[in-house]
Amino acid sequence: MSNLRLVVFDMDGTLIDSQDVIIEAMGRAFARIGMPAPSAEQTRAIIGLSLDEAVSTIAPDLSPAEVKAGVAAYRQSFIEMRAESGAEAAAPMYPGARAALERLHKQDATLLGVATGKARRGLDHAYASHGIGHFFVTHQTADGHPSKPHPSMLFQALSDTGVDAGRAVMIGDTEFDITMGKAAGFATIGVSWGYHPLNRIKNAAPDCIIDSYDELDAALENIWQAGS
Repeated sequence: MSNLRLVVFDMDGTLIDSQDVIIEAMGRAFARIGMPAPSAEQTRAIIGLSLDEAVSTIAPDLSPAEVKAGVAAYRQSFIEMRAESGAEAAAPMYPGARAALERLHKQDATLLGVATGKARRGLDHAYASHGIGHFFVTHQTADGHPSKPHPSMLFQALSDTGVDAGRAVMIGDTEFDITMGKAAGFATIGVSWGYHPLNRIKNAAPDCIIDSYDELDAALENIWQAGS
């Protein structure tokens, strides 16, 4: 049996703090389709979902055609914001995130991946903005899979790497990430610094919750030892 291990990270709210960019883009999108902007709290609650799920969750009375228009408006708003300010380039990485990726990347038996509600274009932009794409060997995005918390992204990550689910961990800041990870048979680590309130993450019952990236190595070691 392979001794490889897989650690999959969510992006928004876990590795990069992009909430301000997403909140503004969603506000612009709703204005484009003639609707009032959702509150910051409403937008934070849907970060991690694919765009169609996000728009229909914020505005459940929209018709399918209106949801489609909202998705297109969001994408157009993001293109504008990238031209104006860089969008993801202006969204900082969380303290300790890069150092944690560097430490894990140096471990021969540990492979890293991303599972994000972003489209691949957005993920590539985030990679380029922060210079972190080289850390990851599997890249799962919303345009290739059903929305979180469906486990499709993680099943594909396992297929890409050849790692068994029992040697894989999903790390994220939302209940969508934790539910997805558990559905795929992964161990799960919640982070307290992201976009879902702590009680929502706790209710999803991750294996553990960390409060900073300084705690990640020990949390992973506990998971590896428990599974060995």
